[in-house]
Amino acid sequence: MKHRRRLGALGVAALAGTLMLAGCAKDVNGPGSGASSGGGSSTGQGCKLAPQPPAAPAAATSSQEQGAGVDGSKMRVGLAYDIGGRGDASFNDAAYRGLEEARAKLGVKDSREVSAQPNETEDQRQSRLRQLADDGFNPIITVGYSYAESLKAVAKQRPNTQFAIVDDDTIKLPNVHPLVFASEQGSFLIGVAAAYKSKNCHIGFVGGVRTPLIQAFEAGYLQGAKAAAPGIRIEDDYLKPAGDNSGFNDPSTASLKASGQLQKGADVIYHAAGASGKGVFDAVKQAGGGALGIGVDSDQYFQPTVANDKDIIMTSMVKKVDQAVFGYLAAFASNKLGGYPKRFDLSTGAVGYTRSGGKINDITGPLDAYKQQIIDGKIQVKDKP
Repeated sequence: MKHRRRLGALGVAALAGTLMLAGCAKDVNGPGSGASSGGGSSTGQGCKLAPQPPAAPAAATSSQEQGAGVDGSKMRVGLAYDIGGRGDASFNDAAYRGLEEARAKLGVKDSREVSAQPNETEDQRQSRLRQLADDGFNPIITVGYSYAESLKAVAKQRPNTQFAIVDDDTIKLPNVHPLVFASEQGSFLIGVAAAYKSKNCHIGFVGGVRTPLIQAFEAGYLQGAKAAAPGIRIEDDYLKPAGDNSGFNDPSTASLKASGQLQKGADVIYHAAGASGKGVFDAVKQAGGGALGIGVDSDQYFQPTVANDKDIIMTSMVKKVDQAVFGYLAAFASNKLGGYPKRFDLSTGAVGYTRSGGKINDITGPLDAYKQQIIDGKIQVKDKP
């Protein structure tokens, strides 16, 4: 991080607030460039925060349980994981939890799980999906936008099989149901939390692959951080370009990127990088000094594969793939797929933030206030940086 010329003692107090607010007026380097945006303080005094929105009203509660009384014992469920598979501590694991819930609550007895491999061909993906369909699994849930082209082809070939796909809504076929999430909305709240908790007013983002899906996480995070602290400084990096999905399973490169951001002064880093996120957490923990990491998709505080780093996990932006998967299976079992949602956002409770570990308990008031502003349409969150 470039060091700012020291100001004389006289005038520091008067100029500090001005510098904080003016520093982040424009990201001259562009998001994702690997360079910093903004000109926030690195003095350890935290950010000069913008006035927070009015307090949110108390949340309503519901006693209705999704899937109650539904019998799914005759279903044969296929679950096709993205790269990283089960154990990624992220959205693959979340999808598995949805299947586990269906087993417990719907009585699902027969299922098969398969997983994608890095840099595999379209033929390999299509063959895996066709095999599930030909073996009688119905419905089949594909986890991740990278299945889109393969699923489009196979769904046409197997019109009597019902499919769902997480994180893609480009397939317009009657037997394909999208399950997409307003990740930018949840990421906005994570950006607010990072601004409130950063001692240096300097944070970071590490994306796995530069795709529109991951850029939505990036966009929301940047917008939320700057809404809460206009003078914040932000490091912004990707592991791989579009088309190279190995960025979701490359913790060593993620660790290097995160280490670089920490050396520049960032003290809170958010990743949207799948299994690569472990490298981010490892780098943050090794850096010490109160630096914190932010998880994604699942509540990573409780994920076994990153258990050694749980003490530095501040919060996670949860995208409740488990809730969407379970709900889809319940709707399929009760023959109500036509009315099942295709998009999940803050208003449905399917995206948000976690409080595990207690590190953000003191800022849930402003977080929920910003959340209500988004739900009410008073804040429009961008899905592009």
